Amino acid sequence: MTDLLSQPFAAEADGGALLPAQPKSVRETGLEQQLIVELIAKAVFLAGKCHLPVLSTRLRLSINVLREVLAFMVGEQLLEVAWRGDSDIDVQYQLTAPGKQRAAAYLERCAYVGPAPVTLEAYCAQLERQSWRRPGRQRVGAAEIGAVFGEDRLDPGVLALLGAAMYSGRSMLLYGPSGGGKTTLAKKLGALLQGHVAVPYAVVAGHEIIRLHDPLLHLAPAEPARQAGERRSGDTRWALCQRPLIEVGAELGADMLDLRHDGGGGCYQAPPHLKANNGILVIDDLGRQRIDARTLLNRFMQPLDLGLDQLTLRGGHKFSLPFDVVLVFATNLAPRALLDESLLRRLGYQIHVGALSAANYRALLRQQCRAAGLACDEAAADYLVEQLHGASGRPLLASYPRELLGRIRDFAGCAGQAPRLSPAALEQAWHSMFAACAAAPAAAAAAEADPGNQFETIV
Repeated sequence: MTDLLSQPFAAEADGGALLPAQPKSVRETGLEQQLIVELIAKAVFLAGKCHLPVLSTRLRLSINVLREVLAFMVGEQLLEVAWRGDSDIDVQYQLTAPGKQRAAAYLERCAYVGPAPVTLEAYCAQLERQSWRRPGRQRVGAAEIGAVFGEDRLDPGVLALLGAAMYSGRSMLLYGPSGGGKTTLAKKLGALLQGHVAVPYAVVAGHEIIRLHDPLLHLAPAEPARQAGERRSGDTRWALCQRPLIEVGAELGADMLDLRHDGGGGCYQAPPHLKANNGILVIDDLGRQRIDARTLLNRFMQPLDLGLDQLTLRGGHKFSLPFDVVLVFATNLAPRALLDESLLRRLGYQIHVGALSAANYRALLRQQCRAAGLACDEAAADYLVEQLHGASGRPLLASYPRELLGRIRDFAGCAGQAPRLSPAALEQAWHSMFAACAAAPAAAAAAEADPGNQFETIV
């Protein structure tokens, strides 16, 4: 592992993890030559004929590596040159009759055709190298917390807890009434993670391929020009990405917490926490998953304590790899109704996200009026806080202003009028949100006053 950690990399201008250096030989890829032979044979079999640069792009291996393997395959009479142009890379290959038979057998055994994987050892070394917990990395501070959450009008105590949790890298539980903004806050935590990470398209463990990179979850950096420069000298089996923030909710089941074999694709699909390595995994609506909350937390306790997770392949083969994930749980249920004291204590930080103060609620309303292009009428704001909230007993939750303004725009647009913040417009929007709700004002106020109660009683 030490040798891999000291390998050269394409560039490292800002302390962030960049692409490993491009391998120039089969040996430098770390892969067995036979695995590359099989990938080439399957790709050419499906294409009929394959141009060398196209093959390089599909397998994400350099021309030099491919030439080494292609020469071997031609010598073994598995491949032949179908056409050759003027340049040394302007070459098309096709399978011989024995090569087609061999490729068909490869596809029957494993249907995976795609980017060549990186080794498990190389992946583990890269995870350690680009961990934002490594000594010398910039930690989250008050300035970063203020920049990301400054417009959310949170209580200073909540900001302090968020900052301490992110500084430590420990897990956290955001709890409070529905509509308090827990999910929004959880998603914004990703902006606190600095730098980029290299994510492999696939990893080989034993003789099995695990597909890891997901273009919907592993987002490209905001500086495409810089990324292009790095890719010219970097190993393109890796994608340069923003640090991941992955969210799962009530759909999460026990079967999603381990590797899942895709028979049709011929490979394994990585679980969410593996895709979230070097970043954040948000588990929303804790207590409503297809797996008991205690079982879910127990699944992650040992990886959190040791910094290592263990996964299992078919046949029972187990392997370990770094667990470099900030776990963020969010729930509108009472923590003590979900988890016992020992689990709550091991969770790290428990952060109550509840009602805003009247001053912060008004400030949030003004801010969202500006964002929506509406004038904020102070008399209307008074009516919202003192009459609508005051009479109903509903807490001043962060989600209400945006939702109310959206409904005001809907009603105005349907009537062919320009939207305007007024007591009448607010009343119409308010009743469209709450007319069918039977929650008693007293119960709502009591639940907000006592965080130990069931928050789900508040709509």
